[in-house]
Amino acid sequence: MDYYEIGQRIRKFRKAHQLSQEELAERIGISTTHMSHIETGNTKLSLPVLVSLADALEVGTDDLLFDNTAVTRNSVINDLTNLLENCSIAQIKVLKDIVKAAKTSMDKHL
Repeated sequence: MDYYEIGQRIRKFRKAHQLSQEELAERIGISTTHMSHIETGNTKLSLPVLVSLADALEVGTDDLLFDNTAVTRNSVINDLTNLLENCSIAQIKVLKDIVKAAKTSMDKHL
């Protein structure tokens, strides 16, 4: 088990929620120092702390333990493909324009 990688995933989700280490630590009832050590992989986290982190970050424990980027990306793409199968060509064109506009906006703001 690579605790550094787990810590980096925790950090990524924490930052996505715009939380400081101190804020997240307070939410789950641990010290800021402990939170820092978890994110840097300098300490092993207990099962109760892992579950508390997942709850606070609104993710599954698997999202913290494993790099599911490829699986998640592929499943989302498959879901989108399935949604488009029953659309008319006009609907698909409108949805393409919506997705393109959303992507452009996200690129500017994220």
